[in-house]
Amino acid sequence: MKFIKSPKFIYFAFIWHGFFLALTVSMLDLNTVFPALVTTLTESKIIFAAFYSIMLGVPLIFNVIFGHYLRNKPQKKKYLLLGIYLRSSAFLGMAYFTYYFSVNNATLTIISMFFFVSLFSISAGFAGLSYTDIIAKTLTREKRLKLYTLKQFFGGSAAFIGGLLIAQIFSMGIAYPTNYAISLLIGSGGLIIASLGFILLPEPTSVIIENKESLKSFIKRIPLILKKDASFKSFIIVENLSGFSIMILPFYMVFAKEVFTIDDSYIGKYLIVLTIGTIFSNIVWGFLSSKFNAKSIMRFCIILGGLNPLLAIYLGTISPEYFAIIFFILGFMISGRRIGFEPYLLDIIPRDERVEYLGIRGSLNILKVILPLVGAVIINFFGFSVTFVIVTVVMFIAAYLLGNISEEQLEDFC
Repeated sequence: MKFIKSPKFIYFAFIWHGFFLALTVSMLDLNTVFPALVTTLTESKIIFAAFYSIMLGVPLIFNVIFGHYLRNKPQKKKYLLLGIYLRSSAFLGMAYFTYYFSVNNATLTIISMFFFVSLFSISAGFAGLSYTDIIAKTLTREKRLKLYTLKQFFGGSAAFIGGLLIAQIFSMGIAYPTNYAISLLIGSGGLIIASLGFILLPEPTSVIIENKESLKSFIKRIPLILKKDASFKSFIIVENLSGFSIMILPFYMVFAKEVFTIDDSYIGKYLIVLTIGTIFSNIVWGFLSSKFNAKSIMRFCIILGGLNPLLAIYLGTISPEYFAIIFFILGFMISGRRIGFEPYLLDIIPRDERVEYLGIRGSLNILKVILPLVGAVIINFFGFSVTFVIVTVVMFIAAYLLGNISEEQLEDFC
């Protein structure tokens, strides 16, 4: 029993989960595998974007509700495990319908996908709040930052392995839809294995201040919380602004398939490049954090997100091999957000109201819900190039507005 309470085992449990979660996510990577699967089922970019709105937005919509429900729960591990098992079931359901119905009944497959993607997303929001709260109360501030860095390293390694698996599955001649079904089955099993790290994890009991405030009253109080907590409000603004690049993340793969008419073998290739970018970026972000402050790093991330669409337009005129650079840069952006935002947020929010604040933060990232749909509409009417330029302009505006936040205020939450 002493061993499972040791810091080493706590680190092991979270890294174990992070490793297999990253491997699992690779099996349905939102920037490569999932876009390729959806575009085989439908040519409608609106339906395609709707999937992303659900995938990214549903957890945010429900976060306030989840946060309100979980705030009076002294222990949250069982809710974390429940969320993981529901996500695994969603993978299993997608594998079943893809294998048995995608060829002869694409409409039924799409409808089932909406259900399972919603289940996957809702359970992700539920599990995510529990997960973050457990980290916050299990480890000190310094140890949390170390854990996120280690988790990112091992997660990046797992994602690389996942990319190799995807490349193998989609290049060895396995016919559609068996290739996608195998990928989804691996994802389902990976989540079950990932959960094993938490089963023996000792969870400290939270000190609960009994609060019988209704959900309606709590929602009404959110504007007062934002007005009172300037650092938290600034964090929400910056996170929303930096999220504009999310509008076109899923469309890079669609753009490449349309421009180059590439086959599915490029799914694995681009995923491997994305993962290499994620792993390599850990070194770069570590160096930058020792040389520059948080504001400079965040501005660099936003500008990178603004330049990538322009680069995509240019590389779209050359070759699919050179277009891999886009996914390398995406790896940088994804890694930077994972390492930076959440640890800083945990430092600035009140300990006794942590879960509620996390719920508010999630639900106020409302742009993630609508931007994929907005992107699809603009692409339908004006094409990819115009959409990419619009995103670039908005990202540069975001970088400019970031400069208007005082240095002292930004350092408070970063």
